[in-house]
Amino acid sequence: MHVADSLNFIAKLNARKVYNAAAVLSSFYIARYSKKPVQWGVPFNMSIEPTTTCNLGCPECPSGLKNFTRPTGNLEYEFYKKTIDEVGDNLLYLYFYFQGEPYLHPRFTELVKYAAQKNIYTVTSTNAHFLTERKARETIESGLDRILISIDGTTQETYEQYRINGSLQKVIEGTKQLVKAKRDLKSKTPHIAFQFLVVKPNQHQIDEVMQLGKELGVDEVKLKTAQVYEYENGNELIPDIDKYSRYKKDSNGKYTIKNELLNHCWKLWHSCVITWDGKIVPCCFDKDAQHQLGDLNTKPFTEIWQSDLYRSFRSRILQSRKQIDICTNCSEGTKVWA
Repeated sequence: MHVADSLNFIAKLNARKVYNAAAVLSSFYIARYSKKPVQWGVPFNMSIEPTTTCNLGCPECPSGLKNFTRPTGNLEYEFYKKTIDEVGDNLLYLYFYFQGEPYLHPRFTELVKYAAQKNIYTVTSTNAHFLTERKARETIESGLDRILISIDGTTQETYEQYRINGSLQKVIEGTKQLVKAKRDLKSKTPHIAFQFLVVKPNQHQIDEVMQLGKELGVDEVKLKTAQVYEYENGNELIPDIDKYSRYKKDSNGKYTIKNELLNHCWKLWHSCVITWDGKIVPCCFDKDAQHQLGDLNTKPFTEIWQSDLYRSFRSRILQSRKQIDICTNCSEGTKVWA
């Protein structure tokens, strides 16, 4: 985090949140070294899915490919409020994204505002195609703390190689509207970050996107490595620049993921994902919600979090993470605060 962003986050802390986070962290280390699924506290980091709908056709995204096997739809507002009322007191972070474009939810900024009023640090990620002047202003007024704007190219030709059906000009215009609204309303939030997914077609534009971000007045430019589904025999999206690739080429010519897949996962202790229809899944790598650990429509969150099913999944992580399909292409999870 940058200084202003960090201070904004710190201002939202209280004794209850800090105590809960300490309990979660302690139990993670005990579980990691004892190989027993000890879990204290409740997650202080959650992702909630506003919608599965998206206007783009990105090749490594179920929303873009329109190939979900699970139900699709929009988060129901009253259900969302009930969920936040239940879990919000312990939350440090609330991420408004999983699959889909958040701004396609008809009440998206209302969702943000409800969480912001409870002093939760709120984050979203967007392709910025719907950041009109009105939506930009509503975003500032909602109290959103951080926004990631996906910009995977500095020319239309490069941008659309991954962001299929997308318009770089709309991204730039949406960014300008957001920066202007933030300035006009004299607001310190949200922290505006460009997120540049480094793939082979755009790797030559890293310096250019840094410059573009500076010219447009965003607060930060973040470079992100890309996950691809088919990587063993290589993939046209895997960059040549090693530091930006999640994969490495072995002596036999095959590609493997760089992650050692150690038998522990911080995400299983401090966070979870809630799908638009109330299903609890372990993390953002379970894009099609194949590992459902509970349903908020039938049970309260704390009961699900401490359930035998959740404990069993944590135990599997501690014993053999490589045996869980969503873990085999994971680049995260083992480092605390990753």
